[in-house]
Amino acid sequence: MRAVVQRVTTASVSTTDGVAGSIGAGLAVLVGASDQDDESDAIAVADKLVGLRIFADEAGKMNRSVADVGGAVLIVSQFTLLADIRKGRRPSFVHAAEPAVADALVQAVVDRVAGHGVQVETGEFGAHMVVDIVNDGPVTIVIDTFDGRVQ
Repeated sequence: MRAVVQRVTTASVSTTDGVAGSIGAGLAVLVGASDQDDESDAIAVADKLVGLRIFADEAGKMNRSVADVGGAVLIVSQFTLLADIRKGRRPSFVHAAEPAVADALVQAVVDRVAGHGVQVETGEFGAHMVVDIVNDGPVTIVIDTFDGRVQ
């Protein structure tokens, strides 16, 4: 499972039906599930998200988590994070999880983050979405569970 995490001052995701999810300060997270992922990967990503210390403490050091600062998390499913571009110029998505599996795994991340008491908003799985992110810092981190280890 791969996640791109951005510390934000505000973020939202919209579909043709309108705003699907919106947060103030917190984390905007794009999540992609691979064909090798299972629920343990979703749990690892969610726990890392909640505990990731990338918010400033009183001394200005990145020492506080989204839970510590009372922030929210916007989670958006994004299979294109699993693109393989090693050959040619057209991305291959052969290692992205099948839609039903990916949807369940992303939902498992959402549920686990919410289970930690953090407000979670989401996009709409499978829909064309417009994501509006105001990156704070900027701070951008990649979480990857390749080979069962969170990197």
